[in-house]
Amino acid sequence: MAGTLGREIQLARSRRQLTQARLGDRIGISPARVSQIERGHGTVAPLALWVKLGIALGRPLAVSFSRDIDAPEEPRDAGHLAAQELVLRLARGHGRRASVELATKPWDPAQWADVVLRDDGQRVLLLIEIVNRAGDLGAGLRSTDRKTAELERFAILAGGDGPAYRVALGWLLVETAANRALVVRFAEILRTRFPGSSAAWAKALSVGSSAPNEPAIAWVDTRSGRIRALRWR
Repeated sequence: MAGTLGREIQLARSRRQLTQARLGDRIGISPARVSQIERGHGTVAPLALWVKLGIALGRPLAVSFSRDIDAPEEPRDAGHLAAQELVLRLARGHGRRASVELATKPWDPAQWADVVLRDDGQRVLLLIEIVNRAGDLGAGLRSTDRKTAELERFAILAGGDGPAYRVALGWLLVETAANRALVVRFAEILRTRFPGSSAAWAKALSVGSSAPNEPAIAWVDTRSGRIRALRWR
């Protein structure tokens, strides 16, 4: 671990064009000590020193224990599944029919929607995309646009002899530190793409009220079992 962290310190310092002396000055240690740590000799360095190094380099230290090796193995996408499970459980409570991992192009299995809810009373299909972490925000938005357009075909079929169903679109961001930072950094992009009421979207999924007419975005917290509105700063 000391070797791995030492290499990370050296790479981060080099990217920021800091000398070992400059980095040492920032946290109160000698250049020689910085060199030792970068070469993997930081085994006995106190945790507080690693924390200071991470902050000084803009790479805050993240520490946690690995999963319990005696616990049953969970699926790799357990976090995503937990969010889907919550949405489906809430939908059952207010009487909406649900589809999960719905193929929006049956002939192309690479295209699917996370969750689609059908509300026959309000004649609406709710397309819900769950975002654990947006690795490529632009690609995620474009993918959602494609799924929305494809779901419009289902909306016409669902209408039968009556009017076509309306498609209501929204994202659910899993509430993590990374996603909170994403919302702060790209607030204008997200507000432009999701102008609908976040409170209305959260309420529509939580208690079955009407979904907003425009695309919307909200938080999902699987630990508390809540969907809540996103408040822009």
